[in-house]
Amino acid sequence: MARGPKKHMKRLNAPNKWMLDKLSGKFAPRPSAGPHKLRESMPLVVIIRNKLKYALTYNETKQVTMTRSIKVDHKVRKDIGFPVGFQDVISIEKTGEFFRMLFDVKGRFLVHRITREESSYKLCRVKALSTAAKGVPVLVTHDGRTIRYPDPDVKCHDTIKLDIESGKMLEFIKFEPGNQVYITGGQNCGRIGIITHKDKHPGSFDIVHVKDSVGHSFATRLSNVFVVGKGKQSWISLPRGKGVRLSIAEERDRRLAAKAKEM
Repeated sequence: MARGPKKHMKRLNAPNKWMLDKLSGKFAPRPSAGPHKLRESMPLVVIIRNKLKYALTYNETKQVTMTRSIKVDHKVRKDIGFPVGFQDVISIEKTGEFFRMLFDVKGRFLVHRITREESSYKLCRVKALSTAAKGVPVLVTHDGRTIRYPDPDVKCHDTIKLDIESGKMLEFIKFEPGNQVYITGGQNCGRIGIITHKDKHPGSFDIVHVKDSVGHSFATRLSNVFVVGKGKQSWISLPRGKGVRLSIAEERDRRLAAKAKEM
């Protein structure tokens, strides 16, 4: 019998969004139990070793985290399997670097560099509202936080701006047409646009229609939509390309134009 939690998985079973190559071994690190699901997060070891290149091996990564220099959401994390998910803030005080976990337009995890000021807050999607013991109203966020006595106007699928240090809610954005959203799942993962309208399908999945900044329209499930801004103004810095997915022909033209400039 196996004892304790598993710390590895077969490399071919690792999520594609981690962008691990097939030939560097048979196994991949498995995220520990934590605030995000296995296939919606990336273990700290993959970020430090494969993305940021601060270590060459698994053991070197362990030595880096044991120096207590890596923080996730302002808390020191020594577990190299700690799951880092969408909107989580990674801080490395020794180098003065701060990163936010986002998705690129092809649905892959993106470690996006941010400023010190922006690292003080994160956006959280409201997953559930309920009443706790003694009638205390609480809301549950996408990263497993429970916030007591939230604003009465906050409903499911809205987004709250959370001060990471104090754990308190600063502001919130309603889930409504005209607001900017980030797609966090499905075929359109990583795209950014404005909500145009929502279709209700009782007994099935509600569908949200979104239009991006260049006029392309697409639809996805309500559960994949994460509001990130009021109107066209985003509350977080966006990655290069601003969430606009190019066609294959447009990507080719851009590459050829870049090559022509170099020559």
